[in-house]
Amino acid sequence: MKIIKIVILLALFLIALALGSQNQAVVTFNYLIAQGDFHLSTLLGGVFVTGFVLAWLIFGSLHLQAKLKVRKLNKQLKQSTALQSASETRS
Repeated sequence: MKIIKIVILLALFLIALALGSQNQAVVTFNYLIAQGDFHLSTLLGGVFVTGFVLAWLIFGSLHLQAKLKVRKLNKQLKQSTALQSASETRS
């Protein structure tokens, strides 16, 4: 299933690359302190990659936090069940 997702993502990327290569119009891009002339395909590709990396970092960190919390709660659960079973054996 994971391979299918990778193949689909790669196919979409190649389609976007093919369509972007047809957009060679030069546009002026104004950013905070300067401006520059870029090919539209280059500008769109750069913005897409930047957004993808930013989303990857944000959701990756959220996923990591969730995994660490699950690990911590599982450890607490094991300790709690160990204490509970120890107290039941004493009774």
